[in-house]
Amino acid sequence: MNDERARRRRVADAGFGAGGWLAGVRRVRTPNADARPPGTTVSLVVVHGISLPPGRYGGDAIERLFTNTLDPDAHPSYRDIAGLRVSAHFLIRRDGTLVQFAGCDDRAWHAGVSSWNGRERCNDYSIGIELEGTDTRPYTARQYRRLAALLRRIAARYPIAAVVGHSDVAPGRKTDPGPAFDWSRLAGAPGWAGL
Repeated sequence: MNDERARRRRVADAGFGAGGWLAGVRRVRTPNADARPPGTTVSLVVVHGISLPPGRYGGDAIERLFTNTLDPDAHPSYRDIAGLRVSAHFLIRRDGTLVQFAGCDDRAWHAGVSSWNGRERCNDYSIGIELEGTDTRPYTARQYRRLAALLRRIAARYPIAAVVGHSDVAPGRKTDPGPAFDWSRLAGAPGWAGL
């Protein structure tokens, strides 16, 4: 009984509410999430990089992509992706602003065909965090600070064993967050695999 009480206190201290929604974070609910398989433990965080249009920051295109409202005629690069049904749990903007699209207790559709340490279907047991950026341009200090703080909160609620890049769970298919992402800035973060 005391263990359960302590767990609830840690979860409350981390700021999570019902379903794995963080208090005080802007929510943009995605339809591209569903229930995790029964009995699944969240143990992995997958870090991604995204910008829409490619190489441009700001605007609402990422949110539109994750809510299936991206206009394929708004930019030539959108034609091939507007029909995708993808999402992530979180987006960290260039200025460090945090947006949540799915509760962490649910499965967001971020990793696609993937595996980590021989275990396939990473979406089933991971939390996806998108950083607004590209593989080749440095991410911002505010993004690293927000990411480290978010990882601490996630690790207070879930037994995170590793924090990896999309390229680590889908090698040859994905490259993000790319060589511009400085993994050493996460040294000491809960679950960081030291890649």
